[in-house]
Amino acid sequence: MNQTRYIFVTGGVVSGLGKGIISASVGKLLQARGYKVTIQKLDPYLNIDPGTLNPYEHGECYVTIDGAETDLDLGHYERFLNHETTQANNITTGRIYRNVIEKERRGDFLGKTVQIIPHITDEIKRNIKLVGNKGYDFVITEIGGTVGDIESLPFIEAIRQLKWELEGSCLFIHLTLVPYLAASQELKTKPTQHSVKQLQEAGVQPDILVLRTEHNLSPELRKKVGQFCNVGLDSVVQSIDQPTIYQVPLAMAEQNLDETILKKFGIQPGEKPEMKPWRSFLDKLYNPKHQVNIALVGKYVELPDAYKSIIEAFIHAGATHECKVKLNLVHSEELTSANAADMLAGCSGVLVAPGFGQRGIEGKFVAIQYARENNIPFLGICLGMQCAVIEFARNVLGYKNANSTEMNETTPYPVIDIMADQKNISEMGGTMRLGGYPCSVKKGTLAHKVYGADNIIERHRHRYEFNNKFMADFEKAGMEATGFNPDTGLVEIVEIPSHRWFVGVQFHPEYRSTVVQPHPLFEAFVKASLQYKEENK
Repeated sequence: MNQTRYIFVTGGVVSGLGKGIISASVGKLLQARGYKVTIQKLDPYLNIDPGTLNPYEHGECYVTIDGAETDLDLGHYERFLNHETTQANNITTGRIYRNVIEKERRGDFLGKTVQIIPHITDEIKRNIKLVGNKGYDFVITEIGGTVGDIESLPFIEAIRQLKWELEGSCLFIHLTLVPYLAASQELKTKPTQHSVKQLQEAGVQPDILVLRTEHNLSPELRKKVGQFCNVGLDSVVQSIDQPTIYQVPLAMAEQNLDETILKKFGIQPGEKPEMKPWRSFLDKLYNPKHQVNIALVGKYVELPDAYKSIIEAFIHAGATHECKVKLNLVHSEELTSANAADMLAGCSGVLVAPGFGQRGIEGKFVAIQYARENNIPFLGICLGMQCAVIEFARNVLGYKNANSTEMNETTPYPVIDIMADQKNISEMGGTMRLGGYPCSVKKGTLAHKVYGADNIIERHRHRYEFNNKFMADFEKAGMEATGFNPDTGLVEIVEIPSHRWFVGVQFHPEYRSTVVQPHPLFEAFVKASLQYKEENK
C-alpha cells in the first residue's frame, strides 16, 4: 500500500477497559496479513512523560530503545508486534503544550494569539502524521482516558479534523463497557449509548464498536447497540474476558474485526492468516507440562502493573519451556532475616526487582542473601543488581556499612555510586541513563552462554552504577563482572561463578521480551529454576 491509513481507538464509560490490548490486537491481526503496522499512545495528562510518576499512579514506566520514558501500553505494543517503538509512539498533553509554547517563544507564530484551535490541535495532528510518514501501512493511535474528559477534548478534536483532512484514510474504533447488573441479571447498554452520544457531540462517529463485557452478548443486544449508535451489526464486536491478554487477537479474529476494518478502507481482506507461531505459544501457555514457583521481590508488589514487563517476560519464557511460572509477589518491606525461610519457602528462583529509593531496600538484601547462601537461582535487575553487589560487600567482603550513595552519601564503602555524568544534574525528568546501550560479554561466562553473543544491546534506566574501584576486591572474593559497556567501562553484568545460577544486570532485559522472541535471560532463569526444583524435590 502506498497510502498510510489511520485507526483511532477511543474509550468510554470508564478507564481501564483495555484500549491498549485492543489496539495491540488489531495491530497484530493486520501485521499477520502482511501489513506494516505501528501503534501510538496519546496520553491526556500534563506530565511531559511518565518518568517522574510514582508507579502507584500509572504502573510501570516503559523505556523505548531510543531512551523515551513512556506509558506501559507501549510494552504491550512491542510484545504483540515484536516491533520496537520510539519516542514518537507516546505523546502527552505536556509535550504538546511544551512544543507549542517553545514555538511561541521563538516567534514561529508571527505574533498571532496562540489558541487550543488551531495551534494545539495542529501540533497533535503533526505528531500523529509524523509516525505515518515513516512508511507504515497502518498507524493505530490509542487516545488515553475516556470520552468526555476535559483533558481529552483537544485530542478528540484533532482526530475529528484528520477525518476530513485525510478523507477515506481514517477509521474510529470505540471501546466501551456493557455492565452486568447482578440484581436484575441484565446487561445494560445505556452507558454505551451515552458514551457514543458524547463522542458524536464532539463530531466523531465511531465506525466500529468494541463492547467490553463479562458475559456473552446476544445478537439482539448487539443489534440494539448498533441501531442506537449508527453502526452496522457486523461492526459491533464483543470483547469478553479472556484467560490471557494474548487470546484477545484470536477472539477479535473470530469476529472478523480485521476483515471489517479492511473492508471499511476499501481493501479486499484476502485469506485469513493462520498465525501459527501465536497459536503455538498459546497452546504451550494453556497446556504446561511443568510448574515452577519464583519469588518476585519488590516494594510495589501490591500493584502488579509496576512490574508489568517482568511478569509478561516470565509468561513468554515459561511457554518456551512448557512451564507455568507461578510468581510469589513478596513485599520487600515485610521480608526479614527471621521470616525469609517462610516467605520464600517453595520458591525455586528469586528475582529482585528494579526501583528507586531506600524504602524496602533491607528486605531486598535479605532475599539476595537467602538465595546466595542456599544456592537458589537468582536474577537481579537494575537496583536488584546493585543490591546484590551491596549484599555481597557486606556479607562476604565484610564491608558492614557498604551501600549505594543513593541510600547513604557518606558510606565508607560506596560500592554503588552515582555515574560521573549524573553528578551535576538536578532535574529529575528524562535525565537518567536511558535507552539502548551496547554491552560486551566475557567469553566463557554464564552470561555469554545465555546470550550466545559477544556483544548485545539492552535498555537502561538508572543513575547509579557499580564502583569499579572495588572490582578487584569483588573478583578476589568470588563475584565477577562479566559484561561491560565498551565505551565507558560501566559494569553491566555481575555473576557468582561458584553459584548454580546467580546473575545481576544493570539493564532491563524485560523490555525486550516478546511473544515470538522471549528474552534469553528469562528463558535461562526459568530453566535454572526448573532444574533446581527437580533436584530439590
